[in-house]
Amino acid sequence: MNDKRLSLRDAVALYVPEGAVVGIGGQNVSRCAVAIAHEIVRQEKGKLTLVGCNLSLHADLLVGAGLVRRCECGSVNVERFGVAFRCRAAIEAGTLEIADYDHLTMLSRFLAAEMGVGFMPVNSLLGTDMCDRPETQWAMVRDPWDERRRTLVVPALAPDVSIVHVQQADREGNLVIDGLLHHEPEMIRASRLTIATCDRLVESEEVRRGARATIPGAFVAAVVELPYGAYPTASYGLYDYDAALIDVYQDAAREGGTRFTDYLKRYVHGVSSHAEFLDRARGDGTGRGAAPRNGRPGR
Repeated sequence: MNDKRLSLRDAVALYVPEGAVVGIGGQNVSRCAVAIAHEIVRQEKGKLTLVGCNLSLHADLLVGAGLVRRCECGSVNVERFGVAFRCRAAIEAGTLEIADYDHLTMLSRFLAAEMGVGFMPVNSLLGTDMCDRPETQWAMVRDPWDERRRTLVVPALAPDVSIVHVQQADREGNLVIDGLLHHEPEMIRASRLTIATCDRLVESEEVRRGARATIPGAFVAAVVELPYGAYPTASYGLYDYDAALIDVYQDAAREGGTRFTDYLKRYVHGVSSHAEFLDRARGDGTGRGAAPRNGRPGR
């Protein structure tokens, strides 16, 4: 079987090209691929287009680092912690293009690409002002079985690469997602490539037993074992989100300027690995949920 284990640095270097359309996994403060986003910032992979249902903290960080030119999404926020401040500032400054959809429509666009069709009917945009926005792509088509009826359709969306964090994976790339799946199954199957970090690498026999794989390895290009790879967001069944560090990020993102640059210097550019990031957060007293070096998440 194909061993898809890579280091985080190599996975990003190989599979996240400049100008890529990047599918964003996770939702709000749950299973966000924070460690992958940090590595993209360290490698300065720019001119990205980010697509997903909810673009949360890790997407906001990529925008704040100046690496994103466009977003297509259902929402941009960090749940109870507020809006995604760097995204908002970039939109207001005119440096970030954004196409607004709702969550169902974004999932439907991924579903169309997964099925190999060019568009998907979805009426959830009807009656909203999203149809009045030039950035939002849609069309009305005639029902071939009822000429009196028209249906709104949206174009398929196939990311060049998706980034996700899951609880478990094996070396062949089979992914096990516990808890809410969000939009990730459709997004991953629509993507040309997927990079996944996992809290725990398990033997393939363990994944096959009881058909536990949420996503088959055929859809995954690289697997990185990275305990707390979603931190400071949560990983269901393993660890909760860390409100203290998210507050630190949000304060820096809200203020912007040198305050945000200092955050990147300390927590992203100033560390060479996710383990060092966890150590630094814990040393600063903001990382109560951080794992010890070489540690594993516990229940």
